[in-house]
Amino acid sequence: MNTQFPIPELWERTVGDIAATLPGATAVLRRFKIDFCCNGDLTLDAAAHRRGVDPDELEHALEALGTGAGETAAPASMDSNELIDHIEACYHEAHRRTLPELIALSRKVEAVHPEHPKVPAGLSDALQQMQSELEQHMAKEEAILFPAMRQWANGKFDIPISELRHEHDDQGTLLRLIESLTDDFATPDGACRSWQALYVGTAQLAEDLMEHIHLENNILFPQFAATESRT
Repeated sequence: MNTQFPIPELWERTVGDIAATLPGATAVLRRFKIDFCCNGDLTLDAAAHRRGVDPDELEHALEALGTGAGETAAPASMDSNELIDHIEACYHEAHRRTLPELIALSRKVEAVHPEHPKVPAGLSDALQQMQSELEQHMAKEEAILFPAMRQWANGKFDIPISELRHEHDDQGTLLRLIESLTDDFATPDGACRSWQALYVGTAQLAEDLMEHIHLENNILFPQFAATESRT
C-alpha cells in the first residue's frame, strides 16, 4: 500500500525545515510524536513511516496551519543575534530554573511511593544527569560559541558545532528515557499532587528542550555550518 503524501512539496521536505519555517508546526509534530530536533534531517514522509502515523492525517494537520493568521513569526525569520538572545532567555534560563525543582519533586515521589507499580523509579537520577550535562553544554555555548557567533571572527569556533550536535543527541536519548519512566507523563489514578506536578513539569521540560534543540540544530547552526567547514 502506498502511503506517501500526495503533495511532494510537503512530504519531501525535512521535518526540521517544516518546524523552522511553518508557524505552529512544532506543536503538530509533537502531537504526532515526530522528532523534529535530533532527527530533523528526516523527510516528513520518512518520519511519519518511522512513527507509524497516518500520513494523510499528519499532512492535513500541517496544511491547516496555513489557514490561520499565526500569532508569531517563524523562528527562521530571526537573525542570529536575535535567535541567540531568544534561546538564552527562553530556554537556558528556563532549564536552570525548573530542573532543580523537578529533581526535588522526583526524589519525593520516589521516596513516598516506592511500592507503587507506576512509580518512576530512576527519574530523579535521569533528571540529575540531564541537569549536569545541560549545564556544561549551555556554559560552553554562552562562554565560547555564542560570543564567537555574535562577533563572527573569521568563522573560527573554539568548539565545533558537530560536538554540540552530538551533545544534543545525548539529551534526546535522555528525553526518551524520561518519557519511558513516566509512561509519557501519564499520572496513575489517585496520584498525589506532588506526582501530578512532577509530570506536568517534566512534560513541559521535554517540550522546551525539544524546541531548544530544534532552534539550534535546524535554524542557528546551519547559518554557520558552511563557514565552519572552511576553517
